[in-house]
Amino acid sequence: MSNPVYVANCIFCRIAQRKAPSTCVYETKYSYAFLDIGPLSEGHTLVIPKTHAEFLHELSDEYLADLLPVAKKIAIGTKAEQYNILQNNGKEAHQAVGHVHVHVIPKPNQEEGLGIKWPAKEVSPDQLTPIAQRVIEEIEKNSQEESSEKI
Repeated sequence: MSNPVYVANCIFCRIAQRKAPSTCVYETKYSYAFLDIGPLSEGHTLVIPKTHAEFLHELSDEYLADLLPVAKKIAIGTKAEQYNILQNNGKEAHQAVGHVHVHVIPKPNQEEGLGIKWPAKEVSPDQLTPIAQRVIEEIEKNSQEESSEKI
């Protein structure tokens, strides 16, 4: 396990370290889940890694591998037939610094929970091909850099 990072002015770091109040519903070695203090619906829960990272790509795989199984347990625990899982990066209005977190938001009806607008764009396969190629090249480049760092 990589050493957890603690940032003193990060509210989520303080919550994970029990230095700020929260209502815990589940905890593992790598993650901490607690009820949101501004819920969109009953059971709205935040799942945070017990190490500081502002963005998802900054988390080690051991922390990442724990977040979704914990979110799944929370979703089951709420007994919600419908729910949304929302992963946030960066700083939100109530945070001094950003911290990766996952929201588990029960959707009991049309009025409660998360409402999502999805303004999809029309694209042709010809437009998607160069985008896919750029993403593939970047993944390969980063994979090679990670391999050379491990040697």
